[in-house]
Amino acid sequence: MYMTMQPTQDATRSGYAARRKSPIGIGGAIAVHAVVVGAFLLMPKEVIDWVRPTPPITGYPVPLPPPPEPAPPEPTTQTVQTNPLPQKPTTTDPIIPMPVPAGPTVETGPSSPFDGAGAGTVIDPPLPPPHIPVLIDATIAPNALGSFQPDYPGAMIRQGLEGNVTVRVTISPEGRVSDIVKISATDESFWLATQKHALRKWRFRPATRDGVAVSSVKTLTVRFTLTDR
Repeated sequence: MYMTMQPTQDATRSGYAARRKSPIGIGGAIAVHAVVVGAFLLMPKEVIDWVRPTPPITGYPVPLPPPPEPAPPEPTTQTVQTNPLPQKPTTTDPIIPMPVPAGPTVETGPSSPFDGAGAGTVIDPPLPPPHIPVLIDATIAPNALGSFQPDYPGAMIRQGLEGNVTVRVTISPEGRVSDIVKISATDESFWLATQKHALRKWRFRPATRDGVAVSSVKTLTVRFTLTDR
């Protein structure tokens, strides 16, 4: 046994009511679409520029200008040095003065020391070279060599002492000692003995200047040595 159920009237109404749309909902949907469409219309349009492709660069060979021609060299002038040709000496015949008859003499003033016209240059003769005198130093006279040594002081002999004396003597043109000066002496007794003996006994060949005797100065050393030691 089958049972068949039919819809009641309340159920039919509730389904119809569900299928009916609310006017508020429809209006809200329309408003949302209007906002979307308006926003779409207000959006800035993107401008897309179409870029034309750059045509390819084609190169063509350009001929280079020809190089400048070199400047012609400047002409150079060469100086040719020529030696003058030797001139032959010219000789003229001597002029023979002709005798002039004597006539009156006229004085025209002091005569010039030079004959002829023009001024000449007087060349002095060269001066002789300066004279250099010939000097010869004094030397001990040969005949005075034996008596040249002074006497040995007795005190120095007793003490057994030896010594030296160096003196500077002035020799006169006659060859004698005119002055004596002590330079050094080992002992005063040696100096006194030398001084006394030189003024009395020493003789020299005097110094000469161009053969003429002159005074001179000489330094000598006398040695006192004991020979019996």
